[in-house]
Amino acid sequence: MKFFSVKKLISPTRSIQGKIFVAFSLVTLLGIVAVTSIVYLYMRETVKNNAFSSVLDSIRQADESLNIRLEEIDHLNTVVITNKTVLDTLLSTTEEASYEWFQEQKRIEEFMSAVIAYKGYISRIAVIGLNEKVFFVGSPWLDKNVIKTPMMDYLKQSSSRHVYFHQTGSNDSIVTGRQIRYNREAIGVVLFDLNSEFIKKIYDVKPTPDSMLFVVDENNEFIYQPNNSSLERKTIIRLNQEMVGLGATVEKVIDQKSYLVISRKSDYTGWSTLALVPMESLLSETVRIRNVLAEVAIVVFIIILFSSLQVSSRMTRNIRRLKSMMMHVSEGNMTLLAVEIRSKDEIGQLYQVFKSMVEELKRLLEGIKRSEKQKHEAELAVLQAQIRPHFLYNTLNTVKYLAKLNGVPNIEEVSESLIELMRGVLGNSNEFLTLQEELHYVRSYVNIEKYKYVEPIDVHIEIENEQLLQYRVLKLMLQPIVENAIIHGIASAEHGGLVWIRVYEEQKELRLEVRDNGKGMSNEQIEALFDMNKGETYTRFSGMGVRNVHERIVRLYGEPYGVFVNSEPEKYTKVEIRFPLLPGTESV
Repeated sequence: MKFFSVKKLISPTRSIQGKIFVAFSLVTLLGIVAVTSIVYLYMRETVKNNAFSSVLDSIRQADESLNIRLEEIDHLNTVVITNKTVLDTLLSTTEEASYEWFQEQKRIEEFMSAVIAYKGYISRIAVIGLNEKVFFVGSPWLDKNVIKTPMMDYLKQSSSRHVYFHQTGSNDSIVTGRQIRYNREAIGVVLFDLNSEFIKKIYDVKPTPDSMLFVVDENNEFIYQPNNSSLERKTIIRLNQEMVGLGATVEKVIDQKSYLVISRKSDYTGWSTLALVPMESLLSETVRIRNVLAEVAIVVFIIILFSSLQVSSRMTRNIRRLKSMMMHVSEGNMTLLAVEIRSKDEIGQLYQVFKSMVEELKRLLEGIKRSEKQKHEAELAVLQAQIRPHFLYNTLNTVKYLAKLNGVPNIEEVSESLIELMRGVLGNSNEFLTLQEELHYVRSYVNIEKYKYVEPIDVHIEIENEQLLQYRVLKLMLQPIVENAIIHGIASAEHGGLVWIRVYEEQKELRLEVRDNGKGMSNEQIEALFDMNKGETYTRFSGMGVRNVHERIVRLYGEPYGVFVNSEPEKYTKVEIRFPLLPGTESV
């Protein structure tokens, strides 16, 4: 039941509070969704930009660090190729296994050791003469067979000042070399091998654990590649060529997986560095933050829902009060509720206008009530004035008729009943009297009327509860019904007449039932009793008929009360009067 009431309050089709609640909730929801989405997208782009900047800076720093080492090696190359000991040794004609050869080897190795001293990033230095003399310091081992390798061919054919070569196999390293020339002729080469661990350390750039970094030279040889690479070699080479025209960063889908690709080409070495960062890993933190934002947004929205419900309730409280007052007045209560609306806004102004209207309506109703009462009293006075000549004429005719026939005691009974009836009708100006008094007048009327007919009139009165006799009823409410039963029911019947009056209480109403065994009425005749346009329905006794009694009761107490007729032709007629229970004898 409580849930139904809340649902009714917040229903946008049934209350202003519901409209305010729904509108405020929708605006808040749209605002929260918009702010959350903007924050999430901003964070996502920020993370991508930060990752790009971080990786690009790391690549640049790695390149600069490598370039510094390569520049140092370039200086060492210059020292080596210009050293007299190196030149003399390569130009010497000594043979191996001779004393002079051992002396030369000792001198040049001491020189090379001094050159690379404290250079931890250099794993080996070698001087190789075209005359098949080979001298080296470091590892791995080197002999004259190196002269016939592709590396030597590449170094001898290159005219550059220094040449870089990626050596693969058991010794994965970078070799930088330079020709040794004498009299403008090449007599050998000097080689410096960079430590492979040093290379790995420089290019170990990983913003996420599953990131991959590749260093590719101009011949599409891999200078460095990670161990966790799951991409094919040709895919990386093709991507490296595409990045030349795409720019420094791009988001691409490779093997059905999205990557942030960052590219940088070294001006010093000409090598290209490609960093591939999986978007899923890169944005994993943003996903967690997104979930947190969603949870916070839901909690905030729920709090705002409850707050909006309270705010809308407070905003429409006076409207609900004004509605209750209007419903109270619509039920016929002219007294406003004790709770007043003291606000100065439009609702407060409406309340003041409504209050003034109710007070004016109450004043008008009281005036109408007074006017109706005066009208009823005037009508009753007119009816009392009309009854005197008419009834006296008939009564005197009856007395005259009885006196002419014989001087019997019945004249005394008629005269006494006449006196009682006229005293009650003409002497009492009150509109209400007790049911006991009304029945007394009915008996007086029957005592008079029974001498007009040959057949006796049998009237039975049944009272369910003697206390009902003390209830107040309208004056002359029952007499016209009995008169109608005698004149139009019993008098026209061919057999002895019977009038049965029953007094009882039902559904908190006073019920007066008058039944006769006369010739009855058709439905058209019953309708004529209540329709002034279908003929005169007033009785000969009082000038008031069934319709008059019905209208008096309905005018005072409404439609549930009045006169109700039920009849079957040639059988019976039953008239029921429904009247409210009015205890006491005070007048209205």
